[in-house]
Amino acid sequence: MPAPLNRFKAALASDTPSLGLWLAMGTGYAAEIAASTGFDWLLIDGEHAPNDLGTIHEQLMAVSGHDVSPIVRIPHNDPALIKQVLDLGAQTLLCPMVNSADEARAIVEATRYPPNGIRGVGHMLGRASAFNGIPDYLETAENQICLIVQAESVAAMEALEEICAVDGIDGVFIGPADLCADMGLLPNITHPEVRAAVQDGLRRIRAAGKAAGIIDGDPALIQQDIDAGANFVALGADVMLLADAMRGLVKTWKARTT
Repeated sequence: MPAPLNRFKAALASDTPSLGLWLAMGTGYAAEIAASTGFDWLLIDGEHAPNDLGTIHEQLMAVSGHDVSPIVRIPHNDPALIKQVLDLGAQTLLCPMVNSADEARAIVEATRYPPNGIRGVGHMLGRASAFNGIPDYLETAENQICLIVQAESVAAMEALEEICAVDGIDGVFIGPADLCADMGLLPNITHPEVRAAVQDGLRRIRAAGKAAGIIDGDPALIQQDIDAGANFVALGADVMLLADAMRGLVKTWKARTT
């Protein structure tokens, strides 16, 4: 019996955009709510949200019974952390701040067992192998791992083609906020130069034969991203959606009662 099919990875071959949501609440309860709403994928954010291995594990379990693909964004590209998250059962990783092909290759090696990489063998203790219930896990796990690296600096944008050429990299996700910061244009994330760099990057990633991802909250910007070739798109984040809904509700009723 092989490792489970990674449906997100399989869907990346399509030009039809795969739609997702950032999970930053840090709880399985919120993740399960999101999993029931119809998104194609959900990203458990370990970089900027208050998540650790325990809460990532909880959220992977919470979404496992739903028709949605989980992605885990790790806080840094430490091989030991990559090993732990893979053993928890994550099959798709989003790896931040990748600025060169060499950095991308190191991440690929961290997800592969020797002799193809440096991943330690401990699958029998984790969810990834159904607690040693998948007899062919060691032989088949690599085929279902999906690696997305983030290009979020001027250096990364200059090296896009080299990063895309690394064997084992399935896609590149452009981080518009950090790219804007590195360009010296904060807080204007929608600055014309930033938007031009984002759209150019998306086109180049697709031209290189890799999947291209982005997160935006403005419908007009999302459409621009899709038109430029983005084929996995985050439509926002749970924390922001909740906060905006609460602010809107209280603003509406305070205006009516004061």
